[in-house]
Amino acid sequence: MTTVSLPAFAKGLCDDAAIFPPGLAPLAEAVPAHVRHVNAPYAELVGPLVVSTAALEELAGLVPVDGGDRLDLTVTVPDGPSAVPDVLATVAALPVELRALEVAVPTPTTATALVEALDAAGIDDAVEVFVEVPRDERRPEIIAVLPSTRYKAKFRTGGIKAELYPDEAELAAAVKAVVDARVPYKATAGLHHAIRNTDPNTGFEQHGFLNLLLATDAALRGAEEAELIRLLADRDGAAVAERIAALDADRVAAARAAFRSFGTCSINDPLTEMVELGLLPESSLPTYERTV
Repeated sequence: MTTVSLPAFAKGLCDDAAIFPPGLAPLAEAVPAHVRHVNAPYAELVGPLVVSTAALEELAGLVPVDGGDRLDLTVTVPDGPSAVPDVLATVAALPVELRALEVAVPTPTTATALVEALDAAGIDDAVEVFVEVPRDERRPEIIAVLPSTRYKAKFRTGGIKAELYPDEAELAAAVKAVVDARVPYKATAGLHHAIRNTDPNTGFEQHGFLNLLLATDAALRGAEEAELIRLLADRDGAAVAERIAALDADRVAAARAAFRSFGTCSINDPLTEMVELGLLPESSLPTYERTV
């Protein structure tokens, strides 16, 4: 199938987190689905398949995939940096390409202890490492230590409970902090739609991933937190899409260097929404989803 060339802002934007909530796809379904995604017209949108350390044993029975392609893989490490060496050893035995680790920072791990443990873990330079910055008093300390390392940040932007969603002010402060520190970041959980919205089923206030991209661009231009809050709160899809489309190549490159990607349990939903907003060509959709 022919791959469609997508705008630079969308390339590699969506990491395939199909096995995580709320999607919770069985791994045996998520692996072949990921292979279809990376061979679809919209392949440029898709980042690695994200799996947890707990899924690695099952994954061993599902690879290599049909056709012999090696899966690009991101592994989440909820037990923290001490678990990384064992994860690396397990993954090294699999026919996959490890692209990134997402490492949690369990209480009471300090910034210094985090960096020392990661430095000692023997992580290949080709593997990106994202530190899941906690939402507690350690956040400033951990962000402050990252610029002197190779490690990047990861923020949780939602979850299965309302309290797991940071409000606009908290997220704006987090984005400004990492941008000011020149630390790239990724986001995960809760970014189910392109535009800021209220989930009709749960009532949760959900951030939009395009709002987050615009807030990152604004932070790079030196905007104050109040401006970032306004951009994160904007529910006007047409206006948000117009601002995204108006970003020149240099601003897109800078924004995506800062905001690397986000994890989504559905690749099709963000794809379809961006097509509907006029930001991606309809030809990027699977044939069966295109209008006649």
